[in-house]
Parts: sequence; structure tokens; C-alpha cells
Amino acid sequence: MAVSRLRSYSGPAFLSYGFRPFFLLGSFYAALSILLWLPMYAGELDAHSAFVPVDWHIHEMLFGYLPAIVTGFLLTAIPNWTGRLPVQGLPLLALVVLWLAGRAAVFFSADIGWQAAAVIDGSFLLAVSAAAAREIVAGRNWRNLKVLLPLAFLAGANGAFHIEAHLQGTSDISRRLGMAAAIMLISLIGGRIIPSFTRNWLVRENPGRLPAPFDRFDVASIAISAVALGAWTFAPANSASGMLMAIAAICQVWRLSRWAGDRALWDPLVLILHLAYAFVPVGLALVSASIFFPDAVPAAAGLHALGTGAVGAMTLAVMTRATLGHTARELKAGRGPSFIFVAVLLAGSLRIMAAFVPSGVVIDVAGTAWVAAFTGFILVYGIALMTPKAR
Repeated sequence: MAVSRLRSYSGPAFLSYGFRPFFLLGSFYAALSILLWLPMYAGELDAHSAFVPVDWHIHEMLFGYLPAIVTGFLLTAIPNWTGRLPVQGLPLLALVVLWLAGRAAVFFSADIGWQAAAVIDGSFLLAVSAAAAREIVAGRNWRNLKVLLPLAFLAGANGAFHIEAHLQGTSDISRRLGMAAAIMLISLIGGRIIPSFTRNWLVRENPGRLPAPFDRFDVASIAISAVALGAWTFAPANSASGMLMAIAAICQVWRLSRWAGDRALWDPLVLILHLAYAFVPVGLALVSASIFFPDAVPAAAGLHALGTGAVGAMTLAVMTRATLGHTARELKAGRGPSFIFVAVLLAGSLRIMAAFVPSGVVIDVAGTAWVAAFTGFILVYGIALMTPKAR
């Protein structure tokens, strides 16, 4: 349903909806940050960040890239949830500039001071959380307030990351808290869109068994996952945390199996959602295994399954579908999107492998696949994001 303010909007198309600037700039930054990280990892490049190199890498994936994509999604979805007008024009530009300022502040935090970097960087998530809360409350869309909880945790983890890195020399609890918030966002949002989009495709293309509706099992799975991730955040080596993560992994596998993904194998736009979400139980299981068998399963395997795999693949899947849908393009994946999906799945799989077989070559190939996926997204959808909606 068209919104009058949107119809009369006369500014740049790039600032007409939240997904446009944040998907494009977020994808560019995802590729750029890994292009910078690979030589940092090899000791060939020094940043001006107050963070040690690995903390800069972790921070910019969890608190740089991810918030951009989440913001683009929320600013586009909330008007549909509430029936209110979208954020566009100068207010949207202000958010974009604030996000860009945060990226620059973190990279040059050794020059400007960690406190200034923390304030500038932390302001973005706080502003987004406040804007989202205002719109949801004003629209009396109470059931979607739950989306703000992991967003608030992500904002809190970001602030804690700056403080912990300064006081301890490196991050620890805050990086796990940030990852936990990211996975809960995927669990909440993915649990809504994956069965919905799968159902729509099956009704149209392959009638028969449909995804199970959201019920108490989904609520229990989300709750168990939240408890498990919380335990792991504060007690990462405790056997109770390992057991909870294993239970959460089983629940998430069962949850995913209820969404009838096996019946939608022929549509890449639907299939990628299921494959991306599969990294969640894989990551939870690997984290559990690393607690019980630390000599056999490196902790980095689970972290990269959740980060590179679940976060990377799910955000690309959502960005692709949202871009097609909101620019009035056909919801079909040709060679370009298929390449993007294969590349990001390869990046996630190889990065898990690299944890077991420490090799600069494997890490470089995984990084190259990641860069190819996000560069591919820009090449395929960049024009659509910057130009008016097709009529």
C-alpha cells in the first residue's frame, strides 16, 4: 500500500528507503573490511585503531557491518508492520553519516582516543534503537517490540567491547555477547521470514506439506537458545554451557526441519534462507563440542560458523530478497544471485575448515570468497539500490 509521503518524496532515490543506503554501503564495507583484514592477519598492514587487529576484525563484523544491514531491514520492515511513514531524506542521511563516522572513528581510534571512538561508534546503534522503538510504539505494534531486545543487547555489547578492550587489552565477554545478540536476531527474524517465504513459494509452485506455523516449540527453542548463548557468554568453558549449547543446537535443527526447506530446493531465493539458517545449529554444536573436546574442536570453528556462516549468509539472503521485492523486480535468482549465494556459503564453510587446518591459504580463499560474494551483490544490485523503483 503506497504511503502518501513516499509518493511525494522528491529527493534522491538512494535515500527514499532505509534498505537502499545501508544494504549498498554495508555490502561495500563487508568486502572492504576483509580486504583490509587479510593483510592485517598476515602482519603486512597496521591500522590506526586502539583495538588489536583481531578485535578490530571482530568488532567491525559484529558492530560495523551487521548493524548496517539490520538497520536497512528494520527501517524497511517497520513501516510495513506499523503502517507509519518510512524514515527517508535528511533523517535517513543523518543515520548513514553517523554509521560512516563510527567506522572511521574505530579505524582511527588510536589517533582520536578510545573514548571518543566509543561515543561516536556507539551513537549509531542507540539512535537506531530509539528510532525503531518510537515507530513501533507509535504504531502500537507491540508484538514486534521483541526485536528491540537483541538490538539493545547488541548496542550494550558494543559499548562493553570498547571498555573491555581498553581495560583488558583485548575483548572477551563482549565479543561473545555481541555474537549472542546477532544469533538471537537471526533466530527471531529468520523464524518469521523463512517459513513465510517458503510457504508462499510452496503454495504457488509445489502444493503439499507446508512449514509448521509458529507455536510454543518455536518459543521454547528461542528461549533455550537465549539461555545457552547467555551461559556461553559468561562461562565459555563450563560444561553446563556446553550442554545447553548442545540442547539449543538440537532444538534449532528440529526447528529448521519444520520449515519444509526440502520441498523448496529448486528456488535459490528460498533455499539460501534454509542453508544460511543451518549455520546456526552447526555453530551452536561446534561451540558445544569445543567446550567438551577443546583439543579436537577449536573454539574458532563455532565462532566462524555463527559469524561468517550464519550472519554472512543470512544477511546476504535477506538483502537480495528485500532488494528484489522493494524495487519491483521479479523474485527470481539468476546466475548473479546464485553466484553470490555459492560464494558466501563457500566462505562460511572454508572458514570453519580453516579452524581445524590452520592454513593461510584456506583463510585467504575463504576471504576471497567472502569478498566475491559482497562485491557480487554490489555489481548485481547496486544500480537497483540507487535508482527509482521500476514501474
